[in-house]
This record gives sequence, structure tokens and C-alpha cells, in this order.
Amino acid sequence: MKRHTKTVLSSLLALGLSAGSAFAADVTMNLGFGAPEESIYGRFGKIFEAKAEEYTGGSVDVKLRCCNQISTEDEAFKAMQLGTVDGFFITANNVSPHWPMMDVTVLPYVFQNTDHLETVVDGEVGAFMKEQLQNDTSVHLLSFGPALYRDFYNSKRAINTMADMEGLKIRTPKNEVMLATFEAFGANPVPLAWSETPTALQTGTVDGGDNGTSFIKDMKFYEFEKHLVILEHFVAMAPLFASDNFMKRLSDEQREQIQRAATDAGAELRQQVINETEEVRNWLATEGGMAMTRPDKTDFIIAAKKVQDDFAAERGDDFVTLVKKIQAAAE
Repeated sequence: MKRHTKTVLSSLLALGLSAGSAFAADVTMNLGFGAPEESIYGRFGKIFEAKAEEYTGGSVDVKLRCCNQISTEDEAFKAMQLGTVDGFFITANNVSPHWPMMDVTVLPYVFQNTDHLETVVDGEVGAFMKEQLQNDTSVHLLSFGPALYRDFYNSKRAINTMADMEGLKIRTPKNEVMLATFEAFGANPVPLAWSETPTALQTGTVDGGDNGTSFIKDMKFYEFEKHLVILEHFVAMAPLFASDNFMKRLSDEQREQIQRAATDAGAELRQQVINETEEVRNWLATEGGMAMTRPDKTDFIIAAKKVQDDFAAERGDDFVTLVKKIQAAAE
């Protein structure tokens, strides 16, 4: 009898362990970003949060942490490599110091139009970049997210030709491609971390800068930057990253669900942003009080092409190959 009872208990224990392993454990994802809750990052985060919790049946609890609560945008990538941050939205140009290949997306005028960009990030090139970034850094790129053209702004004067850029002190992210681009445009780029930028603009330490259109409104830069310039020289993407440490806490099924949530959230927000860009520009030029100009881009594109060529030659074969993949995607 005792032997039978022991056998039954052992069987029940084994069954319990087996059943337990079939169910995914509840996991919390602290997802950070440096901008306000109402920003494009906050919107992306809310869509992703809803889809992640829906797709995982609530087994993954996404908690949004805005405004540099858990890290800054300049430090978050390294923190994810160390496993101290679960996930973060980082503008693509701020990833380049950690993974230089990301600079292909930062090259001025590298994307011919929105269709070209979507073909790249949603297709084979985007998949290759995600895989390569993870191999090189351990960080997972879950979604390239929405694409915003960076609009230029300054407090000094209207820009109608490239010659009007001469001498302007322009806040630039600490990114070599962007610094070289503004130099090629005739300005004086000043590299500043994002966390220092609003104060530098407001105090006049720099004359201007560039951001995704909605960011100019979200950050209320129109209150002290009176000239809006539609150059569309850079595409600003808002990729969603996750640490390997976080991804390893998920079951195989949860990883698939989180990846799907990120992909679907990025696609949904991208379509919203496409529809809103001109609306935001018009708001900035009316209610925001900015004077908007749309310069002829010919000279800017010529200068940008030289930046593309110089960086491709400097960065080596792998970089050149990736640039060619992006160019081929437009054909």
C-alpha cells in the first residue's frame, strides 16, 4: 500500500512539474524612453503594451517608463547589453556608437521615399540588420517603428537656399554621419546629448537643430525656435529594442508573441504618422507660430551624396554592401 501511495504521489508530482513547464511564467517588461508620455515614443509604447498583453494573454506585463526614469537614451543601449534595462526606444542615430552599421539608416537622403523605406525595414534588409545587430551586440531589435522625416528649425533666420545655413550653430546628436552632413550643408554642428538639448536651444547656446516633426511639437520647441524648414534630409526612426536578458526570461511562445506585438505596433503607428506629418507641420506654422519654408533640395542632395560616398569608403566592405542592399531595394 505504501509503495502504491508513493508511486501515485511520484506520478502526481511528475505530472505537476510537467504541467507547470507547459505554462509560461508571468514576466514584467520595464520599457523606457526619454521623451514625454504624449510623444511618439509614448504612443508607440501604448500600442505595443496593449498588443503584447493581448497576444501573451496577460503573461507579459509591459510597464512604460517615460522621461529617463530607468535610463537615458544615450546610456540605454549599454544598459541593455548589461541586462540592467529590459527594453528601450532609442532613435536610430543614437544606436550607431554601439553598432556602427546602423548609420546606413542615418545617411542623408538614403531613402528615396516612404515606400522605399518600408521595403527596406520590413523586408530582407531589415531582417538581416536585426540578426546582425543581435549577433554583434546581444541586443534585440524588435521593430524599426514609425519613420519620421527630421525637420530642421532655428531661431535666427529663414532657410531658402543651402547658403542660408552658413554659420548657424546646430545641435546635432553625437553621430558622425549627422555631424558631417551639417558641415557639408555649411552649418557649424554642435554635438549634444538629447538630455542637454532642450536647455541648449532655449538658452541660445545653439541656434537650432532637427527632429522628427511631431517631436518639435511634443517638446514645444516652437516656443523659442521660430523658423521651420522642410528638408527631409534624415529619416528618424524610433526602434524598439529589448535586452537578451529580458528575452531569455520568456518562453519560446512568449518571444514569438512579443515579436509579433512589436511588429504590429510599429506598422500601426507608422501609418498614423504618415497621415499626421503634414497636419503637424501646418499646426506648427499656424498655431505654433513658426515661419515655414520649403527650400529647393538640389544643393542639399548633392552635398549629401558626397557624405554617403565618403562614409561608405571609410566604413569598409560590410557597410558598402549594406548601402547597396538599401539602394537595390528601391529598384
